[in-house]
Amino acid sequence: MEQGCIRLDPPPNLTVVADGGVASAHGFAACGVHAGIRRNRDELDLALVVADEPCAAAGMFTQNVFCSAPVTVSREHLDGVSYGTARAVLVNSGNANAATGDIGLANARETARMAADAIGCTEDEVLVASTGVIGVHLPLAPFEDHLGEAAHALSGAGGHDAACAIMTTDTFPKEYAVTYESGALGFEGMRVTIGGMVKGSGMIMPNMATMIAVVTTDAPIAPEAAHRALRQAVAVSFNKVTVDSDTSTNDSCFLLASGKAPGAPGSLIVDRDPAYFEFADALGHVCTTLARDMACDGEGATRLITVEVRGAASDEDADLAARAVANSPLVKTAVFGHDANWGRIAMAIGKSGAAFRQEDVSIDIMGIAVCRGGLTVEFDEDEALKRFENPEIVLSVDLGAGEGSATMWTCDLTHDYVTINGDYRT
Repeated sequence: MEQGCIRLDPPPNLTVVADGGVASAHGFAACGVHAGIRRNRDELDLALVVADEPCAAAGMFTQNVFCSAPVTVSREHLDGVSYGTARAVLVNSGNANAATGDIGLANARETARMAADAIGCTEDEVLVASTGVIGVHLPLAPFEDHLGEAAHALSGAGGHDAACAIMTTDTFPKEYAVTYESGALGFEGMRVTIGGMVKGSGMIMPNMATMIAVVTTDAPIAPEAAHRALRQAVAVSFNKVTVDSDTSTNDSCFLLASGKAPGAPGSLIVDRDPAYFEFADALGHVCTTLARDMACDGEGATRLITVEVRGAASDEDADLAARAVANSPLVKTAVFGHDANWGRIAMAIGKSGAAFRQEDVSIDIMGIAVCRGGLTVEFDEDEALKRFENPEIVLSVDLGAGEGSATMWTCDLTHDYVTINGDYRT
């Protein structure tokens, strides 16, 4: 697609930060440099996001059994419970450091140590992530030679370079930030910023967060509460994205909270108090925006596809049906071909495992009714063809079986997807 994605309007209480990203929140700096991991000297390949001091941190990781060495090390650094304290996140592109055995683990730990030395913290305060080709040992020389340069380049304006440095087959950097003023008791007037960056356009299928993401905030939130909010946000955002049904070996999503929001009262946001719900809603919006960017930038994509399922027997059934539609190569190629072939949508929900009766189903494509009561509805093919020119294609299904609902984001399947992935290692 053309660079960027259709952005949803934020809720009224949120203000979008112009050119915002992972370093927008108070207490953070970031950078992106070319370290030589990728051959092209014009491509940044090493990103650092650093807090002014150790702060609350939380993470979520791939559920792929073939997980990468950085995933293992970052889990260890978050005390095996996926939350704790951290100072920095180090991300490289160009090499996944996955399927690399004990050497890979040693290399991941060594990069954390080198980053810790460069910024002045302990090794276990550095979270690490890698993205790129699987099965190739991660070279340490680029880190030895360029981490000092990266540490020197850290700044509040470095978020964009960091977002560029973590890209692989992405066609544009994905970054976003918002602010809001708290009205919660004890936190009135506190001004919170949440910003983040994400990479991911292929090997994308939700099973945590199918990508690498770093989100920062200056909210004074306790680590366990930060982890709960992150899990909730991921469930409705990154875990609702699919490009090709493949779950990466390297999926990692980090949240760091500096506690330096202007007007912060000195107490912490804890689980399930009013300030927590404010924060969780804002975090969910940031993650959803970044998730839609990922679907827009699916490898070879020309259209963002939003799949809406309602009227399911449960939310779980709605998710099954929406996921089946979003993953269907036949549905995705029909969108690429501008073909309002609703039978492919019916096929996908029928195989999904969701409970419904076909005679209760309604299907709309871009607001055009194409199926009612499980049967075809006459519609204007020329009007449908015209609406396929829209950058976002909405497929809506009502199963007529209950109150469950779900939304998924995906993209069309094009010739370029095959080209990109056929040539990936070369």
